[in-house]
Amino acid sequence: MDPAKLLALDARHVWHPYAPMPGRVEPLLVTDASGVRLRLADGRELVDGMSSWWAAIHGYRHPVLDAALAEQAGRMSHVMFGGLTHEPAIRLATKLVELTPPGLEHVFLCDSGSVSVEVAVKMCLQYWQSLGRKGKRRLLTWRGGYHGDTFHPMSVCDPDDGMHSLWRGVLPEQVFVPEPPGGFGAPVDGSYVDMLAREIEEHADELAAVIVEPVVQGAGGMRFHNPGYLRALRELTRAHDVLLIFDEIATGFGRTGALFAAGHAGVTPDVLCLGKALTGGYLTMAAALCTPEVAGGISRGELPVLAHGPTFMGNPLASAVANASIDLLLDHDWQGAVRRIETGLREGLSGAVDLPGVADVRVLGAIGVVQLDHDVDMAAATKVATERGVWLRPFRDLIYAMPPYVCTDAEVRTIAAAMTAAAAGA
Repeated sequence: MDPAKLLALDARHVWHPYAPMPGRVEPLLVTDASGVRLRLADGRELVDGMSSWWAAIHGYRHPVLDAALAEQAGRMSHVMFGGLTHEPAIRLATKLVELTPPGLEHVFLCDSGSVSVEVAVKMCLQYWQSLGRKGKRRLLTWRGGYHGDTFHPMSVCDPDDGMHSLWRGVLPEQVFVPEPPGGFGAPVDGSYVDMLAREIEEHADELAAVIVEPVVQGAGGMRFHNPGYLRALRELTRAHDVLLIFDEIATGFGRTGALFAAGHAGVTPDVLCLGKALTGGYLTMAAALCTPEVAGGISRGELPVLAHGPTFMGNPLASAVANASIDLLLDHDWQGAVRRIETGLREGLSGAVDLPGVADVRVLGAIGVVQLDHDVDMAAATKVATERGVWLRPFRDLIYAMPPYVCTDAEVRTIAAAMTAAAAGA
């Protein structure tokens, strides 16, 4: 179909994420993608600096993932998971248990990252219900976080600066503490840890769990913090009989330089949420892993089952591609690739530090962030980046990139140059 007609139909019928209906900005029409490049209907090619919202870590049309998808489609595309099981899902669950922090032994496969957070919260609430401690129904988190767009995840996103403040009074009211001091390598602030201790102790009788994004707060502000705060949370939650959830939907599978961000701290949460890069960006799938203690507590309750069952739970196609994606990651020097990208982003963004309007430049693993002292003119920044041959998706006061791990050094330089130019023009 003619691109102009497609875009006209898009404007009339398609509701895009985080946009009004009808939309105000015409999206770019992608016709195909290969490697780390998106091809547009107008003939341009853009290096994808976003890994399609941080998921396509191996790029596009990877022959290993394509083959896994085709092979599984030749066997079975889908089968219900209630009362049935299959090898791809069994292999995936086993693989996740082997790779994640020790002690997480049970895997609930679900549809998306937001749903994995819903499942994690439900696990924790039901655990305490099963033990007869029905007052433990609130969550504690730090500000500046983002955990998804469904209802319980929205309730633990930043209540003031996040995008879900409209729902105040409708969502459950959770306990919020200040965001952790910034800087992955900055010393742990003892006064902040003391504050965490006071808040968790004060609310212990009503807290089901503490939920945080470990090391990197993603869509809430792309902030990095010292892993020592995660160790403090683990000690405090254990001391006060509160469960701990790590939301690794954005950080899982190597993005921060460790396979999982929890690895920087050397601790195991009670529940771990995974998503995004789980299938290498091919199909939607997520997971919530928990300890035997959490699963056993639920199983001893009046309702001994977790009443949650997505229609496409454990989808064979997604499971097969997830297995192939994880194997592909582990069979290559992913740590070297992430370090190489980190070096390239640090070098490429060094010139952005002194630009007018730039408040901070920070890099961790395969994450690069230019923070402005004002909100980004998204249309202007996007235009500048695309003119430089790069796809970026700025938001709030941030111009950032999370490149696919297969980017060449030249492509990383191109991404960094586009970010710098966008910051100068935004």
